[in-house]
Amino acid sequence: MVSVELQLQNPSGLHLRPAGILCKAATKFQSHITITTADGTEANAKSVLSVLSACVKSGDRITLSCDGNDENAALKELELVIRERLEEL
Repeated sequence: MVSVELQLQNPSGLHLRPAGILCKAATKFQSHITITTADGTEANAKSVLSVLSACVKSGDRITLSCDGNDENAALKELELVIRERLEEL
């Protein structure tokens, strides 16, 4: 398992559109991918409803964890999505 701690910079947080972008990127991988908030809430990164239920707001710190045979590639791509693509929304 690999993980990274990130701070969400998207001004709107993980609302429907950025959550959808993140989930679409996550479903390309076989690994189990989890988002954990600072208060311990866990969300399945492949489920839009799960990500939305985590209520991640701008400035929140999250831990992105990937576990599986393609975990390194998944972590690298999803970190890029969170750091670059979601900040534009």
